[in-house]
Amino acid sequence: MKSLSKILLLSSALLFFSCTPQKKPEKAKVVYKTDNLSIIQLSDGIYQHVSYLNTDSFGKVECNGMIVKNGNETVILDSPTNDKSTEELISWIKNSLHSKVNAVVATHFHDDCVGGLKEFNKNNIPSYANNKTIELAKQNGANVPGHGFNDTITLNAGKYKVLVKYFGEGHTKDNVIAYIPGEKAMFGGCLIKEMDATKGYLGDANVQAWSQTVEKIKAQYPDVKLIIPGHGETGGIELLDYTIKLFENN
Repeated sequence: MKSLSKILLLSSALLFFSCTPQKKPEKAKVVYKTDNLSIIQLSDGIYQHVSYLNTDSFGKVECNGMIVKNGNETVILDSPTNDKSTEELISWIKNSLHSKVNAVVATHFHDDCVGGLKEFNKNNIPSYANNKTIELAKQNGANVPGHGFNDTITLNAGKYKVLVKYFGEGHTKDNVIAYIPGEKAMFGGCLIKEMDATKGYLGDANVQAWSQTVEKIKAQYPDVKLIIPGHGETGGIELLDYTIKLFENN
C-alpha cells in the first residue's frame, strides 16, 4: 500500500508540474511600454516586441515580434501592426540599444506581420519575406515586403545568424519561422501557439498540414530553449509539442 501511495503521490506531482504554466525566462523584463508598444528583454540578445491589432472576431489582440541584437546591429522578425508602433520601435532601437536595424522579416502576409512595413521603408530599412508572402500580400492589398526569397534566407545581426526557413503550410500557406543558433531562440510567428491557446483564426489555414509542419521544425531544432509565438506567452519546446497536439487528427 505504501508503494501504491508513493506512486499516486508522484503521479499527482508530475501532473501538477506538467499543467503549471511555464515561467518567463529569468532575465525577462519590460524595458519599454506605451499604449502602442511594449518591449520585453528575454535574454542578452533577444527581445519581444508587442503591438496591438483590433479584430472583429477576437477584439484587441496582442501581436508578438522578435528583435535579435548582437553588437550594434539588430534584425527584426515581424513588423508591429501599424506605423505608429513601428515608429516607436525603430526609435527605441536607435536611441536605447544604439543599434542599426539591418532588416525586418515578415513571417506571413497578415497585418500583424506587415502592418508597419511602410515605416521601415521610410527609414531605408530593407524588408524580406518568402516569395509566397509577397504574392499573397499583393493579392490581399497588404503592405508588400521589398525583397523575396525561396524557402530559406540567412541574415546577420552582428555575429548572430538569423536563419529564416519555410517548413510547410499551417496558419497560412506562406508562414516561415526564424531560428537564432547563438541564443537557441526561435520566433515561431502565428504558426506556433502559446500554451493552452485555441486554434485561433483559420481563414487562411491548412489545418491538415499544420501538425506535420511543426513536427519538421522540432526535428530540425531539437535544442531550442526559447520560443516566441505570434500571440501570447513565450515558452520553450513545449510550445511546439502543444501546437502539434492541437492540430493533429484534423
